[in-house]
Amino acid sequence: MASTITGISSMATRQVLAELAARYRAATGWTVAIEAMGGVDAAKRVRAGEAFDLVILADDVLEKLETEGHLVADSRVGFVRSPMAMAVRAGEKRPDIASAEGVRAALMSARTIGYSTGPSGTHLLAVLKSWGLDAAAEPGRLVQAKPGVPVATLVASGEAAIGIQQLSELLGQPGLDIIGTLPPPVQSVTTFSMGIGARSTHVEEARAVIASLNASETVETKRRFGMEPA
Repeated sequence: MASTITGISSMATRQVLAELAARYRAATGWTVAIEAMGGVDAAKRVRAGEAFDLVILADDVLEKLETEGHLVADSRVGFVRSPMAMAVRAGEKRPDIASAEGVRAALMSARTIGYSTGPSGTHLLAVLKSWGLDAAAEPGRLVQAKPGVPVATLVASGEAAIGIQQLSELLGQPGLDIIGTLPPPVQSVTTFSMGIGARSTHVEEARAVIASLNASETVETKRRFGMEPA
C-alpha cells in the first residue's frame, strides 16, 4: 500500500521540490511531503534526532550531517546548483551588474542591502567585507532576512534597496525586479544535495524518490526554477 515519504529542505529548493513531488505522487501513488525552512533550522532538527526519509540541504551542510551519522551512509547525492542573483523593488532603477565592478558600485552605493541566513548570505558578507563594508560596523545598512523568510520580502517592502539571494528564491516573488545573476568573481553557486535520513523507515522508497528527482525528465523543471542539475 502506498504511503508517505517525509523530508526536510531549505527554502531555496521548495518550489522545484513541490512540483517534482506532485509528479512523483501522480506516477506512483506515494506522497512526498517535504517541509521547507531555513537551512540552519533544518539542520538543527536533523541533529536533534527527528526522523526524515529525505534531507535536502546545501551540500557542505549535508556532508557534515553524513559525517556525524545523521544520514544513511553513502546516500548523499547532488540535486541542483543554484546561482546568486540581485533584485530591486519593482520599478526602481536597474543597476548594471554585467561586471564585478558594476556589482560593487551598486552595493556600495545602496542605502540598504538585504541578504539571507543561508550560503548566499555568508558569501555576500565575505565579499562586502573584502570591499570594506563590515556588517558589524554598519548593522543598519545590512538587513538579514529571518530564517525561512525570502530576501524578496525585504526588497518588495522597501526595507532593503537591493536584495541578494539564490535566483530560485527570487523567481516568482511579487513586488520586485530581478536584475540577473551575479558575475564572477562575486558569484558563488551553491550545490544542494539529497540524502536519506538515518532514522528513515522507508530507505528503499527514499532511494527511488532520489532517483526520480534526478531523472533526465527533471532538467527542464529545475532550469525553470532558476537552477541547474547537479
